[in-house]
Amino acid sequence: MREAHPIERTVGMAHYVSDADGVGGRLRVAPEDFRVTELEAFDTAPVDADTGGYPHLVLRVELRNWDTNDFASELSDRLGVSRERVSWAGTKDKRAVTRQLFSVKGIDPGDLPAIDGATVEVVGRAGRPVLFGDLAGNAFEIRVRDADRPENAASVLADLRAFAAGEDGDGGDATPTLPDGERTVGVPNYFGQQRFGSRRPVTHEVGLAIARGDWEGAVLAYVGNPSEREPEATQDARAYAEETRDWAGALDRLPRSLGFERSMCHRLAESADGPGDYRAAIEELPENLQTLFVNAAQSYVFNRVLSERLARGLPFHRPVEGDVVCFSDSEAPDDLPLPDPDRTQRVDASRLRTVERHCERGRAFVTAPLVGTETELADGEQGDIERAVLADVGLAPSDFDLPGAFHSTGTRRAILLRTDLGVARQDDDLAFSFALPKGSYATVVLREFRKGDPDE
Repeated sequence: MREAHPIERTVGMAHYVSDADGVGGRLRVAPEDFRVTELEAFDTAPVDADTGGYPHLVLRVELRNWDTNDFASELSDRLGVSRERVSWAGTKDKRAVTRQLFSVKGIDPGDLPAIDGATVEVVGRAGRPVLFGDLAGNAFEIRVRDADRPENAASVLADLRAFAAGEDGDGGDATPTLPDGERTVGVPNYFGQQRFGSRRPVTHEVGLAIARGDWEGAVLAYVGNPSEREPEATQDARAYAEETRDWAGALDRLPRSLGFERSMCHRLAESADGPGDYRAAIEELPENLQTLFVNAAQSYVFNRVLSERLARGLPFHRPVEGDVVCFSDSEAPDDLPLPDPDRTQRVDASRLRTVERHCERGRAFVTAPLVGTETELADGEQGDIERAVLADVGLAPSDFDLPGAFHSTGTRRAILLRTDLGVARQDDDLAFSFALPKGSYATVVLREFRKGDPDE
């Protein structure tokens, strides 16, 4: 087990499971290097269905170099409708070519505008909007360009195949080669760097402060907290805000591109200083961003729990006594098993072997908590890990009893991510193809191969 890159360790990903050296290389040299296609799980009626019962027009959109939120705003502006009438199934990265579902309420196909970088196909109509999570997963085709050591991919692949099977990986043969076709690999189901900010990973720090009731600390973590990865002028503006609490002065110094930070400073500059004002400043942000802060804090705790389980040598592919497992979603596609976090069971000695068999057959999954008010922690050694991590970050499940968009009841999430992975070498480039269930990160698979700075 190998220590992760320093920027990954700041968000709880302490290790790689592969001990093999990485391939290096570059991601997203062009948007076409990162292709994502949603595996759809949303039923529609015909386009000519009655608009009274089916007011939402459902679209399949291919986007090139578009942030999902930015495209939704552009689409609503061009249609002349409220941004709230546009919704989608999953948020995708900007530097990519993506195919994903959107819905727009109250429009006809003829209303759709032509937008550069977007190809729009009308799928049908629906009685409700496409909502976040209305997909089974995502299929990926990803190219790593100019790999420094492409020959290392075979050793990494062997290690990940061993981890999927619960075996000790040693890189296979002394000089392994890439096999033909797909092979099942496994990695810890970490939340990827994007969850926290690839260049400046701070969203979890904001969320942790909110959960502790430290609204001032939450503001400073977001507005202040300069990163050496940012332009020098931005670092200086953040440092000024953090050191002086002169919000009007910080507003003058922050670049226009940092709209959220500027809106918080504007609110603070207009009101008397105090805890209530700091909370009000956070609540100036869109509700989905408020929720994201708390989700990032939960994700950070989850990553920490997985890293500690790895460090202790506990299995990921099967339970130990005290674990909480969830069962598979009965409505998931046959070729993409999905965990159902609403169907859980605590594993005791009498059920251990039975649940192990379910895990072997892909019918059950060992879980760790995304902590919230209704979270029941595991027993046994896994429970010790969960309690120790929560104690270290100074939180308890009850701390997520928060106002409005910050509140979370919590859930559980599978700890092992398996996929059939295809890898092909083309000179010094490597082409990867695989599919993941919703909520899992392609970069968590690729980090094992690249073993480098996730921002490169």
